[in-house]
Amino acid sequence: MLTSLSGRFLILTIVFVMLAEVLIFLPSIARYRVEFLTNRMERAQIAALALLGADEMIDPQVEAELLENAGVLNVVLRRDTMRQLVLSSDLPGPVTQTIDLRNSDPWVLIRDAMLRFTSTSPSVIRVIAEPARAGGVQIEAAIDTRDLQAAMFAYGINILWLSLVISVITSIFLFLAVRRLMVVPIKSLVSQMNAYAAAPEDARRVIEPKSRIKELREAERTLQSLETQLTQSLRQKERLAQLGSAVAKISHDLRNILTTATLLGDRLEMVDDPTVKRVAPKLVASLTRAVNLTEGTMAFGRAEEAPPALQQIPAPDFLSEVCEGEQLAVDAEAVAIRHEADPHMMLRADPEQLHRVVGNLIRNARQAIQATGQPGEITVRASEDADGWHIRICDTGPGLPQRAQDNLFQAFQGNVRKGGTGLGLVIARELVQGHGGDLTLERTGEEGSVFLIYLPREVSA
Repeated sequence: MLTSLSGRFLILTIVFVMLAEVLIFLPSIARYRVEFLTNRMERAQIAALALLGADEMIDPQVEAELLENAGVLNVVLRRDTMRQLVLSSDLPGPVTQTIDLRNSDPWVLIRDAMLRFTSTSPSVIRVIAEPARAGGVQIEAAIDTRDLQAAMFAYGINILWLSLVISVITSIFLFLAVRRLMVVPIKSLVSQMNAYAAAPEDARRVIEPKSRIKELREAERTLQSLETQLTQSLRQKERLAQLGSAVAKISHDLRNILTTATLLGDRLEMVDDPTVKRVAPKLVASLTRAVNLTEGTMAFGRAEEAPPALQQIPAPDFLSEVCEGEQLAVDAEAVAIRHEADPHMMLRADPEQLHRVVGNLIRNARQAIQATGQPGEITVRASEDADGWHIRICDTGPGLPQRAQDNLFQAFQGNVRKGGTGLGLVIARELVQGHGGDLTLERTGEEGSVFLIYLPREVSA
């Protein structure tokens, strides 16, 4: 029980209620002491006035009875400038303290009350007060503290039991209230979380906010959003797994078809037509890359993606091949594709994978420019420094919308074209990262976009 929220709250409630009762007890016991002494002084005044009203000497036994009934040891009454000892008896000891009830300082009253309450031995005290109903100027009396201490102790015991009863009753009500308003909803929330965890792909198990408590309702809304996103993510991963299985099967058959097309492309090279001779090698190279892509897709489906085969590549020849291959797909007057590189620059990369990356970025830029219906340009610039190589694909397209920028390298979310999957940039970035580098969006806007491919010279282990 002590480890539960409700049990700890119950204990804290009892502790704090008792603390509050202690803070109430201090002024309460001080007030009781003042009332006790005031009552004794009033009774002493009555006894003194009764004696003064007698015309003859009073019998000592009657005087003793008056003192006993008043609860005092002697009485001194001052009615004018004279102080008169009206009633007296033998004191059991010396007077140890003088208390002036006319002093109403609460801190002094509390201090004196606690000293008397915790005192272990009785004593005789002198009490000074103002007579009731204008019965004089001042009245004094000597009082034995045994009755006062016993009365204060009995009063304290009663206050203690009353505090305990109030604490228990208050704690029970607070315990039930907290359990009903907080513990039960929290347990319900935990139960719902466990039910969702058993089958997170089931959208029917996503929590529906029902709590009337503001904080718990906000927690339920946050949990609902989290569970909804998780369910969608699990569904997407499941679809990706199914898609991967289907792609692997399709790639197997597609590889056979592309192999046949490659053989037919080789025969085109024997045709004497100049255009065919110029196009045939590029067609064979494209078919070869397609065969490699299908084989890579099948290997990826088996989680056996091979690392890049790094080799030295002449940058001008490589960029020329990529740009000319992409230029064949569009009229140069609509979209002009150019490249810039130092004639002696050598890149170190996997030519097939880097061709896929650069070709994909050029293709995306070309499609973005064509969508505007206006002519444009794409420029591929290669440069190098002491750290590595930088390949920038610059276009004069309309730029990327904010939604595409926020989800640029996320599968199925970063697509810009209608019907696109958003996989192109994801795959391209993975291929570049396989080289130890990175693919980033350097800038985008109305003047166009620039993607940067960074390939390091030193690849960390």
